Amino acid sequence: MSNKPNAIVTERVTANVTEDEFVIFLIGMRINKLWKVHQWWPVARAMGRMLQELEDHKNLGLRHVESWFGRTTIMVQYWESFEALEQYATAKTRERLPAWGAFNKAVGSNGEVGIWHETFRVHAGDFECVYNNMPGFGLAQAYGSIPATGDHARAASRMKSREAA
Repeated sequence: MSNKPNAIVTERVTANVTEDEFVIFLIGMRINKLWKVHQWWPVARAMGRMLQELEDHKNLGLRHVESWFGRTTIMVQYWESFEALEQYATAKTRERLPAWGAFNKAVGSNGEVGIWHETFRVHAGDFECVYNNMPGFGLAQAYGSIPATGDHARAASRMKSREAA
């Protein structure tokens, strides 16, 4: 498996998650009124500042993020634990609380830009994944990868092997 960024891994691999638990946090926004740039642009910029802060401080618990942009944006974030995510979200010295306050003051529930999130606590044995002909992605990027062979060749056996771990 290549260590080069964005290098295509041409074998079937699965994520090498050895922890008992991790968190998948989906977060995004929806631009309801495209012409209201003054409403949605600050939301987008605030997310950029938060991601930069998390990149600069790996000890805060964010392992990896994947992003897609459009009228509705989505970020899939992989966190070490729910506690790490919650601690970041409520820390008065971090970017998130001021951004949330600014959103509520400027936008609130006026219907011009939507925000959303969903949080999933995942336990060993409650997930499986496979990647083929992909650069590092998702859980495999967050936790590293191993060949999807032997006990990891099929979805059911990947689930079972994680249950046993």
